[in-house]
Amino acid sequence: MTYTHDRMIPGADFDEVDRRVRAALGDRGFGVLTEIDVKATMKKKLDAEMEPYRILGACNPQMAHKALEIEPRVGAMLPCNVILRQVEGGVEISAIDPVASMAAIDNARLKGLAGQVREMLKEAIEAA
Repeated sequence: MTYTHDRMIPGADFDEVDRRVRAALGDRGFGVLTEIDVKATMKKKLDAEMEPYRILGACNPQMAHKALEIEPRVGAMLPCNVILRQVEGGVEISAIDPVASMAAIDNARLKGLAGQVREMLKEAIEAA
């Protein structure tokens, strides 16, 4: 089982893809709760150079609320991470597959909800 849905945007500008991803997520009810600039963090902590790499913690409040009602400890696995990384030839977008991340929880209702969120994230990534 794969654990991300991926899309490569050839020849794209990193910051433009970031803008497009945020807009596509917003169109599907997601907000970005957290943002980690991995490139800047690695430079600061390790003096290591790397290509641009950003982790966006995306949350759809309605879906998160439903998930927490079904399984209160699921918050340990939220929000849904979406990464942007500069690669040779463009920018790659990867979104977590909520079905894969929820596989450890034995709860059929939660898995059904995770399937809905998976489709919403896939739609956002494809629309970006």
